Amino acid sequence: MSLKKILIGAALATSLMAGTVAAEPKVEVLHWWTSGGEAAAVKVLMDEFTANGGTWTDMPVAGGGGEAAMTALRARVLSGNAPSAVQIQGPAIQEWHEEDALSDLSDVASAEGWDALLPEAIAKIQKCEGKFCAVPVNIHRVDWMWANPALLAKAGVSMPQTWAEFNDAADKLKAMGITPLGHGGQPWQDATIFDAVVLGIGGVEFYKKALMDLDLDALGSDTMVAVFDQMRKMRGYVDDNFAGRDWNLATAMIMNGEAAFQIMGDWAKGEFTNANKTPGNDYLCAPTPGGAFIYNVDSFTMFKVDGDDKKAGQKLLAKLIMGEKFQTAFNLSKGSIPARLGTDLSAFDYCSRRSSYDLNIAASNGSLVPSHAHGMAVRGVFSGAVTDVVTNHFNSDMSSQDAAKALVAAIKNAE
Repeated sequence: MSLKKILIGAALATSLMAGTVAAEPKVEVLHWWTSGGEAAAVKVLMDEFTANGGTWTDMPVAGGGGEAAMTALRARVLSGNAPSAVQIQGPAIQEWHEEDALSDLSDVASAEGWDALLPEAIAKIQKCEGKFCAVPVNIHRVDWMWANPALLAKAGVSMPQTWAEFNDAADKLKAMGITPLGHGGQPWQDATIFDAVVLGIGGVEFYKKALMDLDLDALGSDTMVAVFDQMRKMRGYVDDNFAGRDWNLATAMIMNGEAAFQIMGDWAKGEFTNANKTPGNDYLCAPTPGGAFIYNVDSFTMFKVDGDDKKAGQKLLAKLIMGEKFQTAFNLSKGSIPARLGTDLSAFDYCSRRSSYDLNIAASNGSLVPSHAHGMAVRGVFSGAVTDVVTNHFNSDMSSQDAAKALVAAIKNAE
């Protein structure tokens, strides 16, 4: 063979290989990050994906709890046109795997060493039958209490360490004409408070029995009655216009001095950060009473798609998400802490560093528990049944005893 033919053949082979490798990475990303802080956070991922040669199609679906996004996802999957990347949490990942809808990320996970970069409990959530089928972007703490320091000082109260202290502080604030609790009347927000109250009233082991094991004796117990008693008090601390309010608007009430406290996950801190507020000066943060750590993990799953460009996009996105650069930049905007172990936290504020410190302690002593309200503890049919009872109680004159009985009945009916 002549040298000319060899060179032509080599050039052709190089061209074909380039065509295979250089399929332009493309992703269509379905998520529910639509508030100011959340939008700033997701832009971090979008910009990094674009900087690495990818094309990003954004599909945001408003709704802080993700219910509307999951409805949109179901419609897309049933039509045979699944998005390539979707924000999904907890047991819902396994449910989609059981429907044979998810792509296997094992090759990326192996190449990047994910098993060594993630806490064991977090890695387990990302796996389907032992193989990575999702990638975590962060670890959220759900049991946070945020406060307006000026209002607390005006009432002569401090950040409460117990629910009794919270009630005393709220009563003083209410007597002064100050709304004690900024809250949005949506089921998932009611359930977020419920998570914190179950932990604070019952303790870690009761939380596990009631909201993870769905133990009927725990759900119908006197302790659960006491939980609903506290929930009734919480209902008395919100303003008259709370119904249907989005969570970020409740956070704005804290910023604007319209309410003293908010109980919300640390995505609320993303709103403070986006508004250039600093902890200790413009707002206060502290765990809700309970001495544990309720976590929520935002993950992306990659759905089965056709096309080399889409598959290349999924692999690139998964790789970038677990990179230290992204884990730092994203979580600085989102308010959460990195899922990747060993990430430098020097740029993070007190609230985030406190969260990371408490997470490590909770992981070592068994007090790290998944959020029921945010779909991390049990499958959707059960969490939905519990949330329905919680929000019905919160928005009616249902007694605490009847609410506990309703929880037991709801779980029996969902089985």
